[in-house]
Amino acid sequence: MSLFSLLSVSGSGMGAQRLRAQLLVENLANAETTRTPEGGPYRRKDAVFASEPQSSPFAAEFQTQLLDGAAGVSVAEIVEDTREPLKRYLPGHPDAGPDGYVAFPRISPAEDMVDLLNATRNYQANVSAVAAVRDMIHRTLDLLR
Repeated sequence: MSLFSLLSVSGSGMGAQRLRAQLLVENLANAETTRTPEGGPYRRKDAVFASEPQSSPFAAEFQTQLLDGAAGVSVAEIVEDTREPLKRYLPGHPDAGPDGYVAFPRISPAEDMVDLLNATRNYQANVSAVAAVRDMIHRTLDLLR
C-alpha cells in the first residue's frame, strides 16, 4: 500500500464523518420541528457507512491490479427514522390534532451530541493520519536529497 493510497483512505473517512456531522447538526436543529413540507414532524436522519475500495490517483494501473487495494469508507445511504413520533398533549399548539396531541420528532439531543462528539473525534483521527503520512513523505524526500 502506498502512502498516497493512505491519504485517499483518510480523505474518504473525513468526508464520511463530515456528512455524518452535518446530519447530526440537522437533527439537533429540528428537534422541535412539528411541521415539514412532506407533512408531519421532522424525521431523524443518520448515515450508514460502507467499505469502499480506494486507489491513489498517483498509483500506476499495474500496482492497483497487483496489490490489494486500500479500503476506505463511503456513505452507503442516509436513513430516516421510521418510528412513530412522540405525542405531547399541547391543545393550544397550532399543529395539535383534534385530540390535543402534537407529534414531535423522536430526537434525543443528548444522544445526538454524543454522536456529534464521536464524529468530530473520528474526523480528527483522520486528520492526524493525514499529518503522519505527510510527515513520512517529507522525510522520504529529505532522505532522497
